[in-house]
Amino acid sequence: MHLSEAEFLEGISGFLGAYYLVLAVSNALMAYYLWKSGRGTVICNCFRFPFTTAHLWLVISMLYVTIAPLAMSGNPRWMAWVSIPLGIREFLDALMGPVIYTVGTIVVLGVLFVCRRFFVRPMVAWSGLNLALVLMGFSMTDPDFAAIVTKPDNVPIVGLVFLLGFFNWVAASRAVQNDDRIAEGLEPLEKLDDEKVLVWPDLVYTELICMVALTALLLLWAIALQAPLEEPASSVKTPNPSKAPWYFLGLQEMLVYYDPWMAGVVLPSMVLFGLIAIPYIDFNKEGNGYYTIEQRKFAYLVFQFGFLVMWITLIVMGTFLRGPNWNFFGMYETWDAHKVEALNNVDLSEYFWVHMLSMGRPRAPEGSGGLLQLGYILLRESPGIVLVLLYLALLPPVLIVGSKFFRELYSKMGFLRFMVLSNLIQMMALLPIKMVLRWTIDLKYFISIPEYFLNL
Repeated sequence: MHLSEAEFLEGISGFLGAYYLVLAVSNALMAYYLWKSGRGTVICNCFRFPFTTAHLWLVISMLYVTIAPLAMSGNPRWMAWVSIPLGIREFLDALMGPVIYTVGTIVVLGVLFVCRRFFVRPMVAWSGLNLALVLMGFSMTDPDFAAIVTKPDNVPIVGLVFLLGFFNWVAASRAVQNDDRIAEGLEPLEKLDDEKVLVWPDLVYTELICMVALTALLLLWAIALQAPLEEPASSVKTPNPSKAPWYFLGLQEMLVYYDPWMAGVVLPSMVLFGLIAIPYIDFNKEGNGYYTIEQRKFAYLVFQFGFLVMWITLIVMGTFLRGPNWNFFGMYETWDAHKVEALNNVDLSEYFWVHMLSMGRPRAPEGSGGLLQLGYILLRESPGIVLVLLYLALLPPVLIVGSKFFRELYSKMGFLRFMVLSNLIQMMALLPIKMVLRWTIDLKYFISIPEYFLNL
Protein backbone atom coordinates (compact mmCIF):
# COMPACT_ATOMS: atom_id res chain seq x y z
CA MET A 1 0.00 0.00 0.00
CA HIS A 2 1.40 3.37 -1.04
CA LEU A 3 1.57 5.94 1.75
CA SER A 4 1.48 9.68 1.32
CA GLU A 5 4.38 11.74 2.61
CA ALA A 6 2.41 12.87 5.67
CA GLU A 7 1.38 9.29 6.51
CA PHE A 8 4.94 8.03 6.08
CA LEU A 9 6.43 10.75 8.29
CA GLU A 10 3.76 10.14 10.92
CA GLY A 11 4.57 6.45 10.95
CA ILE A 12 8.32 6.92 11.32
CA SER A 13 8.24 9.90 13.70
CA GLY A 14 8.16 7.80 16.89
CA PHE A 15 11.22 5.82 15.85
CA LEU A 16 13.19 8.92 14.86
CA GLY A 17 12.32 10.71 18.11
CA ALA A 18 13.58 7.78 20.16
CA TYR A 19 16.60 7.49 17.84
CA TYR A 20 17.77 11.05 18.55
CA LEU A 21 17.11 10.67 22.28
CA VAL A 22 19.38 7.61 22.31
CA LEU A 23 22.06 9.66 20.55
CA ALA A 24 21.58 12.41 23.13
CA VAL A 25 22.05 9.98 26.02
CA SER A 26 25.12 8.42 24.35
CA ASN A 27 26.82 11.78 23.92
CA ALA A 28 25.89 12.84 27.45
CA LEU A 29 27.53 9.68 28.77
CA MET A 30 30.61 10.45 26.68
CA ALA A 31 30.72 13.98 28.13
CA TYR A 32 30.38 12.60 31.65
CA TYR A 33 33.13 10.05 31.04
CA LEU A 34 35.54 12.70 29.75
CA TRP A 35 34.75 15.01 32.66
CA LYS A 36 34.98 12.31 35.33
CA SER A 37 38.16 10.72 33.96
CA GLY A 38 39.87 14.04 33.33
CA ARG A 39 40.61 13.07 29.72
CA GLY A 40 38.83 16.03 28.23
CA THR A 41 41.14 18.33 26.30
CA VAL A 42 40.77 22.09 26.08
CA ILE A 43 39.49 23.25 22.69
CA CYS A 44 39.47 26.99 23.34
CA ASN A 45 38.96 29.58 26.07
CA CYS A 46 35.57 31.30 26.06
CA PHE A 47 35.70 34.39 28.28
CA ARG A 48 38.53 32.78 30.25
CA PHE A 49 36.46 29.63 30.64
CA PRO A 50 38.18 26.50 29.28
CA PHE A 51 35.86 24.87 26.78
CA THR A 52 36.81 21.18 26.69
CA THR A 53 35.73 18.18 24.64
CA ALA A 54 33.46 17.20 27.53
CA HIS A 55 31.55 20.46 27.07
CA LEU A 56 31.47 19.91 23.31
CA TRP A 57 29.74 16.54 23.58
CA LEU A 58 27.37 17.93 26.19
CA VAL A 59 26.37 20.68 23.76
CA ILE A 60 25.89 18.10 21.00
CA SER A 61 23.77 16.01 23.38
CA MET A 62 21.57 19.04 24.03
CA LEU A 63 21.33 19.58 20.28
CA TYR A 64 20.03 16.03 19.86
CA VAL A 65 17.47 16.72 22.59
CA THR A 66 16.34 19.73 20.54
CA ILE A 67 16.13 17.69 17.35
CA ALA A 68 14.13 14.84 18.93
CA PRO A 69 10.81 16.78 19.27
CA LEU A 70 11.07 17.97 15.66
CA ALA A 71 11.50 14.39 14.47
CA MET A 72 8.76 13.12 16.78
CA SER A 73 6.22 15.71 15.64
CA GLY A 74 5.43 13.94 12.37
CA ASN A 75 4.75 17.36 10.85
CA PRO A 76 6.35 17.60 7.37
CA ARG A 77 7.13 21.28 7.91
CA TRP A 78 9.03 20.64 11.15
CA MET A 79 10.64 17.41 10.00
CA ALA A 80 12.07 19.22 6.98
CA TRP A 81 14.58 20.71 9.42
CA VAL A 82 15.89 17.20 10.21
CA SER A 83 15.93 15.93 6.62
CA ILE A 84 18.38 16.05 3.76
CA PRO A 85 17.08 18.60 1.23
CA LEU A 86 15.53 17.11 -1.89
CA GLY A 87 18.02 18.83 -4.18
CA ILE A 88 20.98 17.28 -2.36
CA ARG A 89 19.35 13.84 -2.47
CA GLU A 90 18.77 14.12 -6.20
CA PHE A 91 22.34 15.34 -6.71
CA LEU A 92 23.73 12.37 -4.75
CA ASP A 93 21.59 9.95 -6.74
CA ALA A 94 22.73 11.49 -10.02
CA LEU A 95 26.34 11.46 -8.89
CA MET A 96 26.26 7.95 -7.49
CA GLY A 97 27.12 5.21 -9.95
CA PRO A 98 28.86 1.85 -9.84
CA VAL A 99 32.17 3.33 -11.03
CA ILE A 100 32.16 6.14 -8.46
CA TYR A 101 31.06 3.68 -5.78
CA THR A 102 33.81 1.14 -6.50
CA VAL A 103 36.64 3.60 -7.14
CA GLY A 104 35.45 5.70 -4.21
CA THR A 105 35.72 2.81 -1.78
CA ILE A 106 39.30 2.20 -2.91
CA VAL A 107 40.14 5.90 -2.44
CA VAL A 108 38.52 5.95 1.00
CA LEU A 109 40.50 2.87 2.03
CA GLY A 110 43.71 4.56 0.88
CA VAL A 111 42.92 7.76 2.80
CA LEU A 112 42.11 5.79 5.95
CA PHE A 113 45.39 3.92 5.65
CA VAL A 114 47.58 6.97 5.02
CA CYS A 115 45.88 9.07 7.72
CA ARG A 116 45.31 6.20 10.16
CA ARG A 117 46.98 8.01 13.07
CA PHE A 118 44.37 10.74 12.77
CA PHE A 119 41.34 8.50 12.37
CA VAL A 120 42.19 6.16 15.25
CA ARG A 121 41.96 9.02 17.74
CA PRO A 122 38.96 8.29 19.97
CA MET A 123 37.41 11.72 19.54
CA VAL A 124 37.82 11.61 15.77
CA ALA A 125 36.24 8.17 15.65
CA TRP A 126 33.39 9.29 17.92
CA SER A 127 32.84 12.33 15.69
CA GLY A 128 32.74 10.12 12.62
CA LEU A 129 30.23 7.81 14.28
CA ASN A 130 28.01 10.76 15.16
CA LEU A 131 28.16 12.10 11.61
CA ALA A 132 27.26 8.67 10.20
CA LEU A 133 24.34 8.27 12.61
CA VAL A 134 23.06 11.80 11.94
CA LEU A 135 23.29 11.22 8.18
CA MET A 136 21.36 7.99 8.60
CA GLY A 137 18.73 9.70 10.77
CA PHE A 138 18.29 12.58 8.31
CA SER A 139 18.06 10.06 5.45
CA MET A 140 15.33 8.07 7.21
CA THR A 141 12.81 10.78 6.34
CA ASP A 142 13.18 9.73 2.70
CA PRO A 143 10.61 6.94 2.07
CA ASP A 144 12.79 5.15 -0.50
CA PHE A 145 15.83 5.08 1.79
CA ALA A 146 13.75 4.03 4.79
CA ALA A 147 12.04 1.24 2.83
CA ILE A 148 15.41 -0.36 2.09
CA VAL A 149 17.12 0.18 5.44
CA THR A 150 14.15 -0.86 7.61
CA LYS A 151 13.41 -4.01 5.64
CA PRO A 152 13.67 -6.87 8.17
CA ASP A 153 16.23 -8.65 5.97
CA ASN A 154 18.45 -5.57 5.85
CA VAL A 155 18.29 -4.35 9.46
CA PRO A 156 20.98 -6.79 10.67
CA ILE A 157 23.18 -5.84 7.72
CA VAL A 158 23.02 -2.18 8.77
CA GLY A 159 24.10 -3.26 12.24
CA LEU A 160 26.89 -5.40 10.80
CA VAL A 161 28.24 -2.42 8.84
CA PHE A 162 28.56 -0.36 12.02
CA LEU A 163 30.03 -3.30 13.93
CA LEU A 164 32.54 -3.88 11.15
CA GLY A 165 33.62 -0.24 11.34
CA PHE A 166 33.95 -0.45 15.11
CA PHE A 167 36.09 -3.58 15.16
CA ASN A 168 38.28 -2.32 12.33
CA TRP A 169 38.82 0.86 14.32
CA VAL A 170 39.71 -1.12 17.45
CA ALA A 171 42.24 -3.22 15.53
CA ALA A 172 43.76 -0.20 13.77
CA SER A 173 43.94 1.78 17.03
CA ARG A 174 45.68 -1.10 18.76
CA ALA A 175 48.07 -1.51 15.85
CA VAL A 176 49.02 2.19 15.85
CA GLN A 177 49.69 2.07 19.60
CA ASN A 178 51.87 -1.01 19.18
CA ASP A 179 53.77 0.58 16.31
CA ASP A 180 54.53 3.61 18.46
CA ARG A 181 55.62 1.43 21.37
CA ILE A 182 57.88 -0.71 19.16
CA ALA A 183 59.44 2.45 17.69
CA GLU A 184 60.27 3.51 21.26
CA GLY A 185 61.82 0.11 22.01
CA LEU A 186 58.92 -1.08 24.18
CA GLU A 187 56.98 -4.32 24.03
CA PRO A 188 53.55 -4.46 22.33
CA LEU A 189 50.45 -4.08 24.46
CA GLU A 190 49.58 -7.77 24.15
CA LYS A 191 52.84 -8.66 25.92
CA LEU A 192 51.82 -6.61 28.96
CA ASP A 193 48.72 -8.72 29.47
CA ASP A 194 49.90 -12.29 28.93
CA GLU A 195 48.47 -13.73 32.13
CA LYS A 196 47.20 -17.29 31.73
CA VAL A 197 43.39 -17.51 31.59
CA LEU A 198 41.73 -20.76 32.61
CA VAL A 199 38.91 -22.27 30.55
CA TRP A 200 37.02 -22.95 33.77
CA PRO A 201 35.68 -20.81 35.26
CA ASP A 202 36.93 -17.72 33.37
CA LEU A 203 36.12 -18.55 29.73
CA VAL A 204 32.99 -20.63 30.37
CA TYR A 205 31.61 -17.99 32.73
CA THR A 206 32.12 -15.26 30.13
CA GLU A 207 30.55 -17.40 27.42
CA LEU A 208 27.53 -18.07 29.62
CA ILE A 209 26.96 -14.35 30.18
CA CYS A 210 27.29 -13.68 26.45
CA MET A 211 24.85 -16.50 25.64
CA VAL A 212 22.21 -15.14 28.04
CA ALA A 213 22.64 -11.58 26.74
CA LEU A 214 22.45 -12.71 23.11
CA THR A 215 19.34 -14.79 23.79
CA ALA A 216 17.64 -11.77 25.38
CA LEU A 217 18.64 -9.62 22.39
CA LEU A 218 17.21 -12.15 19.93
CA LEU A 219 13.93 -12.30 21.87
CA LEU A 220 13.60 -8.51 21.75
CA TRP A 221 14.57 -8.54 18.08
CA ALA A 222 11.90 -11.14 17.28
CA ILE A 223 9.26 -9.08 19.09
CA ALA A 224 10.21 -5.76 17.49
CA LEU A 225 10.72 -6.90 13.89
CA GLN A 226 8.50 -9.09 11.78
CA ALA A 227 10.11 -12.17 10.32
CA PRO A 228 10.94 -11.56 6.63
CA LEU A 229 8.76 -14.44 5.44
CA GLU A 230 7.14 -14.29 2.02
CA GLU A 231 4.66 -16.46 0.13
CA PRO A 232 5.68 -20.01 -0.85
CA ALA A 233 8.22 -20.19 -3.65
CA SER A 234 6.77 -20.47 -7.14
CA SER A 235 8.54 -21.04 -10.44
CA VAL A 236 6.00 -18.85 -12.26
CA LYS A 237 6.44 -15.84 -9.96
CA THR A 238 9.91 -14.94 -8.76
CA PRO A 239 10.83 -11.89 -6.66
CA ASN A 240 12.26 -8.90 -8.46
CA PRO A 241 15.03 -8.47 -7.53
CA SER A 242 15.77 -12.06 -6.58
CA LYS A 243 18.65 -11.88 -4.13
CA ALA A 244 20.83 -14.46 -2.45
CA PRO A 245 21.38 -14.37 1.33
CA TRP A 246 23.53 -11.42 2.33
CA TYR A 247 26.68 -13.52 2.75
CA PHE A 248 26.39 -14.66 -0.91
CA LEU A 249 25.63 -11.24 -2.40
CA GLY A 250 29.30 -10.77 -3.24
CA LEU A 251 29.21 -13.92 -5.37
CA GLN A 252 25.93 -12.81 -6.96
CA GLU A 253 27.50 -9.48 -7.90
CA MET A 254 30.50 -11.29 -9.39
CA LEU A 255 28.10 -13.27 -11.62
CA VAL A 256 27.38 -10.00 -13.44
CA TYR A 257 30.95 -9.86 -14.73
CA TYR A 258 32.00 -13.51 -15.01
CA ASP A 259 30.58 -16.79 -16.21
CA PRO A 260 28.93 -18.88 -13.46
CA TRP A 261 31.79 -21.40 -13.47
CA MET A 262 34.30 -18.59 -13.04
CA ALA A 263 32.44 -16.59 -10.38
CA GLY A 264 31.00 -19.57 -8.54
CA VAL A 265 33.80 -22.14 -8.78
CA VAL A 266 37.18 -20.85 -9.97
CA LEU A 267 37.43 -17.57 -8.05
CA PRO A 268 36.14 -18.97 -4.71
CA SER A 269 38.54 -21.91 -5.15
CA MET A 270 41.40 -19.46 -5.69
CA VAL A 271 40.41 -17.65 -2.49
CA LEU A 272 40.60 -20.93 -0.57
CA PHE A 273 43.89 -21.80 -2.25
CA GLY A 274 45.30 -18.40 -1.37
CA LEU A 275 44.30 -18.80 2.29
CA ILE A 276 45.94 -22.24 2.35
CA ALA A 277 49.08 -20.85 0.69
CA ILE A 278 49.56 -17.96 3.15
CA PRO A 279 51.72 -19.92 5.65
CA TYR A 280 54.00 -21.07 2.80
CA ILE A 281 54.46 -17.74 1.02
CA ASP A 282 54.62 -15.51 4.11
CA PHE A 283 58.25 -15.06 5.12
CA ASN A 284 57.70 -12.17 7.55
CA LYS A 285 57.88 -13.47 11.11
CA GLU A 286 57.07 -10.11 12.68
CA GLY A 287 53.61 -9.21 13.86
CA ASN A 288 52.71 -12.66 15.17
CA GLY A 289 50.47 -12.48 18.22
CA TYR A 290 49.95 -8.74 18.30
CA TYR A 291 48.40 -5.98 16.23
CA THR A 292 50.72 -4.03 13.95
CA ILE A 293 50.63 -2.22 10.62
CA GLU A 294 54.17 -0.88 10.21
CA GLN A 295 55.71 -4.35 10.34
CA ARG A 296 53.19 -5.86 7.91
CA LYS A 297 52.04 -3.04 5.65
CA PHE A 298 51.84 -5.12 2.49
CA ALA A 299 49.90 -7.96 4.12
CA TYR A 300 47.60 -5.47 5.84
CA LEU A 301 46.77 -3.62 2.62
CA VAL A 302 46.19 -6.81 0.65
CA PHE A 303 43.84 -8.16 3.31
CA GLN A 304 41.92 -4.90 3.68
CA PHE A 305 41.58 -4.56 -0.09
CA GLY A 306 40.40 -8.14 -0.52
CA PHE A 307 38.04 -8.16 2.46
CA LEU A 308 36.62 -4.63 2.48
CA VAL A 309 36.73 -3.55 -1.17
CA MET A 310 36.16 -6.87 -2.89
CA TRP A 311 33.73 -8.47 -0.48
CA ILE A 312 32.07 -6.12 2.03
CA THR A 313 31.43 -3.34 -0.50
CA LEU A 314 29.92 -5.89 -2.90
CA ILE A 315 27.58 -7.07 -0.13
CA VAL A 316 26.57 -3.47 0.61
CA MET A 317 26.07 -2.83 -3.09
CA GLY A 318 23.94 -5.92 -3.55
CA THR A 319 21.86 -5.16 -0.46
CA PHE A 320 21.16 -1.45 -0.73
CA LEU A 321 21.99 -0.36 -4.29
CA ARG A 322 20.86 -3.27 -6.48
CA GLY A 323 17.14 -3.08 -7.21
CA PRO A 324 14.65 -4.57 -9.69
CA ASN A 325 16.21 -6.25 -12.73
CA TRP A 326 19.52 -5.96 -10.85
CA ASN A 327 19.79 -2.33 -11.91
CA PHE A 328 21.93 0.09 -9.92
CA PHE A 329 19.92 2.63 -7.90
CA GLY A 330 20.98 5.60 -5.81
CA MET A 331 20.43 5.70 -2.05
CA TYR A 332 17.33 7.89 -2.38
CA GLU A 333 16.09 6.65 -5.74
CA THR A 334 12.77 4.83 -6.09
CA TRP A 335 13.13 1.17 -7.00
CA ASP A 336 11.17 1.26 -10.23
CA ALA A 337 10.59 -2.23 -11.67
CA HIS A 338 10.00 -0.66 -15.10
CA LYS A 339 13.43 0.95 -15.22
CA VAL A 340 15.27 -0.44 -18.24
CA GLU A 341 18.93 0.18 -18.93
CA ALA A 342 20.14 -0.70 -22.39
CA LEU A 343 23.05 -3.12 -22.09
CA ASN A 344 25.23 -3.51 -25.15
CA ASN A 345 28.03 -5.59 -23.69
CA VAL A 346 30.75 -6.34 -26.21
CA ASP A 347 33.52 -8.96 -26.08
CA LEU A 348 37.13 -7.90 -26.50
CA SER A 349 37.39 -9.93 -29.71
CA GLU A 350 34.53 -7.93 -31.23
CA TYR A 351 36.21 -4.67 -30.22
CA PHE A 352 39.42 -5.82 -31.90
CA TRP A 353 38.17 -7.40 -35.13
CA VAL A 354 34.97 -5.47 -35.81
CA HIS A 355 35.49 -2.02 -34.30
CA MET A 356 39.24 -1.60 -34.70
CA LEU A 357 39.97 -3.58 -37.90
CA SER A 358 36.50 -3.14 -39.45
CA MET A 359 36.25 -6.80 -40.41
CA GLY A 360 34.31 -9.82 -39.28
CA ARG A 361 35.60 -12.06 -36.55
CA PRO A 362 37.44 -15.15 -37.84
CA ARG A 363 35.10 -18.05 -38.37
CA ALA A 364 35.81 -21.59 -39.50
CA PRO A 365 34.32 -22.68 -42.84
CA GLU A 366 31.22 -24.83 -42.76
CA GLY A 367 31.97 -28.51 -42.29
CA SER A 368 35.45 -27.92 -40.85
CA GLY A 369 36.95 -30.48 -38.52
CA GLY A 370 37.28 -30.04 -34.77
CA LEU A 371 40.96 -29.02 -34.85
CA LEU A 372 40.38 -26.42 -37.55
CA GLN A 373 37.41 -24.98 -35.67
CA LEU A 374 39.52 -24.83 -32.51
CA GLY A 375 42.24 -22.99 -34.43
CA TYR A 376 39.77 -20.38 -35.67
CA ILE A 377 38.37 -20.00 -32.14
CA LEU A 378 41.85 -19.38 -30.76
CA LEU A 379 42.55 -16.91 -33.57
CA ARG A 380 39.27 -15.13 -32.87
CA GLU A 381 40.04 -14.82 -29.16
CA SER A 382 43.78 -14.22 -29.62
CA PRO A 383 43.60 -10.54 -28.52
CA GLY A 384 42.10 -11.53 -25.18
CA ILE A 385 44.37 -14.55 -24.75
CA VAL A 386 47.48 -12.48 -25.44
CA LEU A 387 46.32 -9.68 -23.15
CA VAL A 388 45.56 -12.05 -20.24
CA LEU A 389 48.88 -13.90 -20.67
CA LEU A 390 50.80 -10.63 -20.78
CA TYR A 391 48.95 -9.44 -17.68
CA LEU A 392 49.75 -12.60 -15.72
CA ALA A 393 53.25 -13.30 -17.04
CA LEU A 394 54.83 -9.89 -17.71
CA LEU A 395 53.44 -7.73 -14.93
CA PRO A 396 55.37 -9.50 -12.11
CA PRO A 397 58.77 -8.97 -13.83
CA VAL A 398 57.83 -5.37 -14.55
CA LEU A 399 57.04 -4.86 -10.87
CA ILE A 400 60.38 -6.40 -9.90
CA VAL A 401 62.33 -4.17 -12.27
CA GLY A 402 60.39 -0.98 -11.65
CA SER A 403 59.76 -1.18 -7.90
CA LYS A 404 62.33 -1.42 -5.13
CA PHE A 405 59.71 -2.89 -2.79
CA PHE A 406 58.82 -5.77 -5.12
CA ARG A 407 62.50 -6.29 -5.93
CA GLU A 408 63.25 -6.82 -2.25
CA LEU A 409 60.15 -8.99 -1.95
CA TYR A 410 61.35 -11.17 -4.82
CA SER A 411 64.84 -11.57 -3.34
CA LYS A 412 63.36 -12.77 -0.04
CA MET A 413 60.65 -15.01 -1.46
CA GLY A 414 62.26 -16.57 -4.50
CA PHE A 415 60.77 -17.10 -7.95
CA LEU A 416 58.06 -19.66 -7.16
CA ARG A 417 56.61 -18.07 -4.06
CA PHE A 418 56.72 -14.60 -5.62
CA MET A 419 54.89 -15.75 -8.76
CA VAL A 420 52.21 -17.51 -6.69
CA LEU A 421 51.72 -14.37 -4.59
CA SER A 422 51.72 -11.98 -7.54
CA ASN A 423 49.31 -14.09 -9.61
CA LEU A 424 46.90 -14.39 -6.69
CA ILE A 425 46.97 -10.62 -6.25
CA GLN A 426 46.56 -10.12 -10.01
CA MET A 427 43.49 -12.36 -10.08
CA MET A 428 42.10 -10.44 -7.13
CA ALA A 429 42.71 -7.11 -8.86
CA LEU A 430 41.12 -8.42 -12.04
CA LEU A 431 37.64 -8.16 -10.53
CA PRO A 432 37.57 -4.37 -9.95
CA ILE A 433 39.34 -3.89 -13.31
CA LYS A 434 36.66 -5.90 -15.06
CA MET A 435 33.89 -4.13 -13.16
CA VAL A 436 35.13 -0.70 -14.22
CA LEU A 437 35.59 -1.83 -17.85
CA ARG A 438 32.06 -3.23 -17.91
CA TRP A 439 30.59 0.03 -16.65
CA THR A 440 32.71 2.37 -18.78
CA ILE A 441 33.18 0.68 -22.18
CA ASP A 442 30.61 -2.17 -21.89
CA LEU A 443 33.31 -4.83 -22.03
CA LYS A 444 31.77 -8.24 -21.43
CA TYR A 445 34.58 -10.82 -21.62
CA PHE A 446 38.29 -10.70 -22.33
CA ILE A 447 38.07 -14.25 -23.68
CA SER A 448 34.72 -15.57 -24.90
CA ILE A 449 34.61 -19.21 -26.01
CA PRO A 450 30.97 -20.25 -25.51
CA GLU A 451 31.61 -23.33 -27.67
CA TYR A 452 33.51 -24.82 -24.72
CA PHE A 453 31.78 -22.84 -21.92
CA LEU A 454 34.96 -20.88 -21.33
CA ASN A 455 34.50 -17.17 -20.72
CA LEU A 456 36.81 -14.87 -18.79
